[in-house]
Order: sequence, then C-alpha cells, then structure tokens
Amino acid sequence: MQAVMKNVDCIIEVHDSRIPFSGRNSEFEYTIGGRPKILILNKADLADMSCRKQVVDKLKRDGCSRVLFSDCKHDSTNIIKKILPSIQELIHDAGRYHRAENRDYNVLVCGVPNVGKSSLTNAIRHKYLRAGKATQVGPTAGVTRSVLEKIRVCDEPLTYILDTPGVLAPNVRNVEVGMKLALCATLQDHLVGETIIADYLLYWMNRHRRFEYVEHFGLKEPTDNITELLVPIAIHSNKIQKIRTSEGRYEYKPNISQAARVVMAAFRTGKLGKFMLDDDALDSLSEPAVADNAGDARHRS
Repeated sequence: MQAVMKNVDCIIEVHDSRIPFSGRNSEFEYTIGGRPKILILNKADLADMSCRKQVVDKLKRDGCSRVLFSDCKHDSTNIIKKILPSIQELIHDAGRYHRAENRDYNVLVCGVPNVGKSSLTNAIRHKYLRAGKATQVGPTAGVTRSVLEKIRVCDEPLTYILDTPGVLAPNVRNVEVGMKLALCATLQDHLVGETIIADYLLYWMNRHRRFEYVEHFGLKEPTDNITELLVPIAIHSNKIQKIRTSEGRYEYKPNISQAARVVMAAFRTGKLGKFMLDDDALDSLSEPAVADNAGDARHRS
C-alpha cells in the first residue's frame, strides 16, 4: 500500500456499520500521508440506524470529516452515486500533489478484513460502467490477498480503484473489541472458535435485553448458558456427530461447533435483528459524571 500511495489521490476506508469504532487502525493516518479520505460504513442493512447521528458526530470529532453509509449487496444506488462526487470534491479542495497534470483519479480502498471493500468496488463499477465483477468477493475474511492492479470504475471522469487486502491493527486493544470483530467476521472464525463467538453474542444480547433469539430458535425462555442454546439448535438442525468411545462403540452427540455456526449465520444475515455493537462508545458521550460511569459499569458487570 505504501508503494502505490504516491499515485493515490483519495482514500476510501470501508468499515462495518455495526462496529463503526472497533477495529479501526488509528495508525493508518500516518500511512496515507494526509490524503483526503472518505469513511464508508458498509452493511448498513444489518445495523441499528436509530443512533446514526450519534455515530456520525463521534466519528467527525475523531477526525472523519466525510462519512457515508452503504449496503453494497442490495439496492444502494443512491449511496453509490454519491461516492465519486464526494471524491472529486475532496480532491479538488485538497489538491493533487504532484499529480495535478493527470486527468485520471486514483482511489485506494482499504479497511479491516471482510467489510465489503471488493463489493463496494464492484458496485461502483456496475453503477458507472454497467460492468460485471472485477474483483473477487466472499463471506469470510482474507479473500483479497494483495494490492490489485488499477480497476477502471468510471469514464467521466476517468477513475480507477485499487482494492487492497484487509488490514487489522497489530494488537487488538481489548477482548471486547476482539470479540466484536470476530462476531462480524473480520477475523476467521477458527482463529477464535465458533462456540466462543456464539457465547459472546449470547452474552451481548442478554446484557442489552435483546431476546429475539428465544423466538427465532424456538426456546422456552432466555438463557445465559451457551450449551442450553446450542444443544437444541444442533438437534433441530440435525447437526449430529458420530463419536467412537474408548470401548469401541459409537455414540451420537449434538455437534456444538456446527450449531454455533448456525447462531453466527443468523446474526450475520440479520435474522436476529439489527445491531449496534459499539453502543457503549456512544453511551460514554452522554454520561455526565465519573461516579455515575463507575456505578453504571458495576451494574453492567
């Protein structure tokens, strides 16, 4: 990315709308060298947009002057068509360094893994060129492996996009942030463990009194025991594993890992509702006193 940065006019950072603050690498600002940047919060169809204004206000206070929400996989034409004009405006206001004589625009798309960078590139290309996919996409992290060649996405003005692999900060600052990233599939599931991710989701939903999972999975009542959630799901979904005992006999047991994947898929496809996992960052903006903060933290714990 640093090798191609000298030929880049603008940066598009893509992130997940459900975690607008978690996982964003603040050190990346040094890499882009002061170039104009747009932050696009993708997967907006899966996010709780009732706190959209608070999210934008906090991001602007953190230095993101231009924030857009998008949903590349569905009908987002109104959003997609705003991106290139915003790029042109930012480049015009910021100048083009040593590329002032060039007529084409070069835009670098970056962000953490699996937030829709390639999907966004393809959506812009389809909007302006009516062309098919130019870069591979997938539901798991790590599909794009290297900085790709320039992809033409528009002729008037001539605009190219460079798609990049997902980049995470070398160290996740705490366990809570790490679990949010894993739940939104910006980390590969096996690196954390499917059951652990599902357990975190259950914890988060119970803490926020989000009991949609009870009806969705046919439970009688809420539970804080991940086994009590996963065993009925495994049985109902026929996720059964055949295990050989030390005595040479075979037993059939619920496959907890596969049941956890069912839970994660329900979250990631919106079947459990819309979420704002970073709501704690928004709550801190309105808490008036340190003492109240401490008491509230103890209550949540």
